[in-house]
Amino acid sequence: MEAITGRALILACSAIGAGLAMIAGIGPGIGQGYAAGKGAETVGRQPEAEGTIIRTMLLGQAVAETTGIYGLVIALILLFANPLINLL
Repeated sequence: MEAITGRALILACSAIGAGLAMIAGIGPGIGQGYAAGKGAETVGRQPEAEGTIIRTMLLGQAVAETTGIYGLVIALILLFANPLINLL
């Protein structure tokens, strides 16, 4: 049985970390779906305010999406531009 090298351990832990970072996409997905549903419900009740409702909903969804994008960026950094390898 061979010993695990430091490089292999860093790569394995980075892959696990990247997977955990991608879990950050679940929250924005649920939140955006909920916001879109409530926006559609509100437009159904007040069709004359459609422009204001949609504009506010889309702004909120853009802010919520930043969390998922940050998670994606961290995962890509850990997988492809791993800064931890240089510490060996």
